[in-house]
Amino acid sequence: MAHLRGLRLTSLILWLSTSIVTSNANDTGNSPGLPMVINTWGGPFTAATDAAYLSLLNPETSALDAVELGCSTCEANQCDGSVGYGGSPDENCETTLDAMIMDGTTMKSGAVAALRRVKDAVSVARAVLEHTTHTLLAGDFATDFALSNGFAAENLTTEDSAASCARWKAANCQPNYRVNVLPDASGSCGPYAPQTLDSTQALPRGSSSSKPEGHDTISMIALHASGRMAAGTSTNGAGRKVPGRVGDGPITGSGSYVDGDAGGCGATGDGDVMMRFLPCYQAVESLRRGMAPRQAAEDAVRRMLRKYPDVQSGLVVVDSEGNHGGAASGWTFTYAYRGGAMNETVVVSVPPIAADAAGDLR
Repeated sequence: MAHLRGLRLTSLILWLSTSIVTSNANDTGNSPGLPMVINTWGGPFTAATDAAYLSLLNPETSALDAVELGCSTCEANQCDGSVGYGGSPDENCETTLDAMIMDGTTMKSGAVAALRRVKDAVSVARAVLEHTTHTLLAGDFATDFALSNGFAAENLTTEDSAASCARWKAANCQPNYRVNVLPDASGSCGPYAPQTLDSTQALPRGSSSSKPEGHDTISMIALHASGRMAAGTSTNGAGRKVPGRVGDGPITGSGSYVDGDAGGCGATGDGDVMMRFLPCYQAVESLRRGMAPRQAAEDAVRRMLRKYPDVQSGLVVVDSEGNHGGAASGWTFTYAYRGGAMNETVVVSVPPIAADAAGDLR
């Protein structure tokens, strides 16, 4: 939706007023009706839910339009500091952005990864979807593409993000994501050189317990009144990441996924682990095989828990009729939805599955 890309969303966001209800969802026949929007996280992320849902009350707004508007709202609002400019600076104190958007009818997706100096990540991802036959553009080349498509180059660093990074460096860059390097990354900012490893020994999987800080993502699914579906994700990734790192957000099937014949999924959490399992693709395929949304979400989370017992993850899954459910590990996850004739957004709290309850896979 081209006019969205030049839109300043501040005025829209200011008048949105939402009453939030926390509940536990039973995904048997719990669809609020269409149109519907559902996304990861409550709190500040509900402004995105409302913006996308209200846009769908105009039947000329497509599901793709709604997802772009919803994710753009979080980018403009810097939701929780984990979406949009000025958040999660990398080791060089720079914020870079990841985003993707997917059409549930054509199965085409567009994405950008490690996007530099452009604020409108999800809109650039949509330009990739609509104006190329590619799926993913990355780094400076994604920025070049954005500029050639009329997006503005801007500094994504803020006073707060610069100060945060300065404090991190003053504390010897602790914690960080470096392993198997010299000098020891647990007490140094580098520069680092790789340690020689024994190739006959398996490398450790790594742990989520020592990660620098939590990071969230908006992943959204929209269902148009006609039944057409779309999904999208936007994030500024993991704070203190190694420059160039790309997480699960822009990866089709990991950050989000949608197939209008079955349903959609949005994910958040430890993207470096989650992208190894494509949990949203797994969940949507489980819907296709007959699982209910909550079962599909739990099955995908358990697959990760069996290999990574301390992984932080959250999945929200919705079928093509609007029935929904979620699952989590390592934290209490929330998701937000609004649909049908609802006058307010509802936030659902999802307790974590215990690692020792991963159980058998279906």
